[in-house]
Amino acid sequence: MSRTSQLRTRWQALAPREKAMVAAAGAIVGAVLLWMIAIGPALATLRTAEEQHRALDAQLQRMRTLQAQVQVLQAQPKQSHEEALRMLELTVRQRLGTSARLVISGERATVTLSGTPADALAQWLAQARVNARALPGEARLYRNSGGLWEGTVVLALPPR
Repeated sequence: MSRTSQLRTRWQALAPREKAMVAAAGAIVGAVLLWMIAIGPALATLRTAEEQHRALDAQLQRMRTLQAQVQVLQAQPKQSHEEALRMLELTVRQRLGTSARLVISGERATVTLSGTPADALAQWLAQARVNARALPGEARLYRNSGGLWEGTVVLALPPR
């Protein structure tokens, strides 16, 4: 006898009450499986959809802001090496003052910091990037006991 026929024989031998209980247990197992596979995950996705939508909207807004900044930078006219040096020296004097020393060597500029506040450093880096089109290539910075920044920043300048 095959397994199927054995199960059929066994099923027919069950009392009506036992058949009803087995059918109810099968229905419960089927309902649990349906919930776990189809309905539960769909409801979880539905619950988190609004939060994910807000996060994606915020990310899209940041990307659009970055895109606008890039377009502004791309629209700026080309800058000569001498103009970049002049703008870099100006930004160092304006933003960092006496807490920094600038040494220029070819197409690289090294800024040595000693006791520079974090805000001034951040503003100077942004201004050096936009005004002088100088990009940080290397940085060795650390915070001293007073919470001020010390170290060196090497910037790449526009070619001659």
